Amino acid sequence: MASHRPEDFDTFYTGTPPWDIGRPQPAFLALAESGAIRGRVLDVGCGTGEHVLMAAAMGLDATGIDTAVAAIARAEAKARERGLAPRFKVWNVLELPALGESFDTVLDSGLFHVLGDDDRLAFVAGLRAAIRPGGRYFMLCFSDRQPGEFGPRRIRQDEIRSSFADGWQVDGIEPATLETLLGPEGILGWLARITRV
Repeated sequence: MASHRPEDFDTFYTGTPPWDIGRPQPAFLALAESGAIRGRVLDVGCGTGEHVLMAAAMGLDATGIDTAVAAIARAEAKARERGLAPRFKVWNVLELPALGESFDTVLDSGLFHVLGDDDRLAFVAGLRAAIRPGGRYFMLCFSDRQPGEFGPRRIRQDEIRSSFADGWQVDGIEPATLETLLGPEGILGWLARITRV
């Protein structure tokens, strides 16, 4: 399956893309309710900002980045409507070190699985620069448990573990469902919990 270039994603927001469900993914909401999302929060590939807004509503310092200008504009409008003040930036996730900031928690809902192999290496290297030692990275991605060919490439657990083998501790990878607008059954995914060491 082909990976997408960052500039491709702006076209998805001429309508409502299937992943833009208008609320946080249940797996991330459960993490928030358990207290796992804390400190300074960065959402990579934040789309229209539901996870950033969730963190901001919890009183956390939250930032969302996405290459899609239209998505960031919608996220900023939602923040105003909800009386919240997170930060949103049009930014390429492959240039995390250039942000010049460090975070305690990084959220990734559906980004990792659209990256090609080379971009994945660059992303993980940049993530190391953006997460403080002891900080956590939570990733929700398509899994190899999802049947069919539709959508992004399926990620295997061993791919996650090998991508985060150096300088990271994989705390767990568990089955999770990604809700979409495509149907009530959702997408069979993985929720990975990873700590920067």
